[in-house]
Amino acid sequence: MAISGNKELTSSNSPALIGAAGDSMREAFGMAITQLAEQYPKLVVLDADVAGGTGVHHFRDAYPQRFFQFGIAEQNMIAAAGGMASTGLIPVVTTFAVFCLRAYEQARLSVAYCNRNVKIVASHLGLDVGPDGGSAQTLEDIAAFRAIPGMTVISPADPFEMKLATKAMLEYDGPVYMRTGRSPIRRVLDADYQFEIGKGRTLRDGSDVSIVACGVEVARALDAADILSKEGILARVINISTIKPLDVDLLVKSASETGAIVTAEDHNVHGGLGSAVSEVLSQYAPCPMEFVGVKDVFGESGEPEELAEKYGLTAPFIVDAVKRAIARKGGC
Repeated sequence: MAISGNKELTSSNSPALIGAAGDSMREAFGMAITQLAEQYPKLVVLDADVAGGTGVHHFRDAYPQRFFQFGIAEQNMIAAAGGMASTGLIPVVTTFAVFCLRAYEQARLSVAYCNRNVKIVASHLGLDVGPDGGSAQTLEDIAAFRAIPGMTVISPADPFEMKLATKAMLEYDGPVYMRTGRSPIRRVLDADYQFEIGKGRTLRDGSDVSIVACGVEVARALDAADILSKEGILARVINISTIKPLDVDLLVKSASETGAIVTAEDHNVHGGLGSAVSEVLSQYAPCPMEFVGVKDVFGESGEPEELAEKYGLTAPFIVDAVKRAIARKGGC
């Protein structure tokens, strides 16, 4: 399913969606939700004075009567979204991920506890935030939101999947937390790629190890697989863009067939994708696992790729983790 060039952003399970390879995830989301607005007349967007930073300035300009500005009052915004959803609207709440954590109580009680059809879409997360530094680099949001009962958690791999996931999110009845991203990111998925909430996708087959990744780490996992292939190691690459609910069948099948797993995420190694995958495999298909992610520290200011290198998230670190996992296979 991986590609290396630019293609039209279309899919057999979605309308044509505007955008181009190299978009940021936040801009891809903002353009997609604007284009889908006519299809979903009950859709409204709530903003915390950061529309230019989340991509929803496109929606604000096109549909000002369906755009609600709350200022820097994220707790009020998410609580209000729960109330709006109770009337039949589909509120999409947009802000930076770190401010979603500020409103965690409201997401838990006003949204998930009441099973309201609210979509929380967060930008500026992980080391992808770059120069904003450690105070803004949210490395714990997956852990926090997947712990809320009934909350679906999504982290698309590229701008194309972001557009497909936005449509799927609007069709889904229930609370959702979805990650976007600040920096431009290359496209890695084919035009015939299918997105479905709760389903992972194998992007590259392999028999020696499975690399399970989400978000910006999917591209790095594919790069790592290319490096490994030159050394005779066949790595399977799996995109787990829905972290909750997980695709248990796909993960168990892959672990059983390859015998080793490496997870990769732009998130703390505690509580995120790696933890979720290990919870499943420890029950159904135990095997050697390695975890690529931020090692329980705060980040610092710098360019995203520089930070990814410093904190061990780039392809060479995934390659090293693969070799460690494979070396442990003989001891099981």
